[in-house]
Amino acid sequence: MIAFVSGTVAALAPDAAVVEVGGVGMSVQCTPDTLSTLRVGQPAKLHTSLVVREDSLTLYGFADDDARQVFVLLQTASGVGPRLAQAMLAVHSPDALRRAVATGDEKALTAVPGIGKKGAQKLLLELKDRLGAPVGTAPAIGAPVTQGWRDQLHAALIGLGYATREAEEAVTAVAPQAEAAGGTPQVGPLLRAALQTLNRAR
Repeated sequence: MIAFVSGTVAALAPDAAVVEVGGVGMSVQCTPDTLSTLRVGQPAKLHTSLVVREDSLTLYGFADDDARQVFVLLQTASGVGPRLAQAMLAVHSPDALRRAVATGDEKALTAVPGIGKKGAQKLLLELKDRLGAPVGTAPAIGAPVTQGWRDQLHAALIGLGYATREAEEAVTAVAPQAEAAGGTPQVGPLLRAALQTLNRAR
């Protein structure tokens, strides 16, 4: 198992980063929150989980080991694969997921693309004794992004499967919240707010 990768960020995409490790470019699938902390040409360390399939080897990366562990635990629930687990962590921090499961917050889970009402109820039952209690007092939030938040948020929504028009409308809807941040909007909270807006519109 590859526990982590450490090296220079060679490239960034809406859903992945390429980290150069010993002259080899490692493609790592990441959530928007994790990607917002990375910069091309800068050193980075990502905690990783390798998902092996018959026709592929996919590396998923996280800013800390707590998120990686939750990613692995989420997949112990029936019907949750790596893509859905990653989507859950794109919408909620590890502690927010623990809190949602601990309190039976069905609405929080249905905010994740791909999880409906019945799916949320099933997940709450299956994950109840697996994720543990929240370890912090507030959800983990990504690093501040002082410019280009609209582009990053738009790309993140497209990466989660939303249509271009839906993504544009969601970005517009959360613009007042971004402006209220005093010039330092954070992609993580904005993404969560945008997803809630899209969920209400359905």
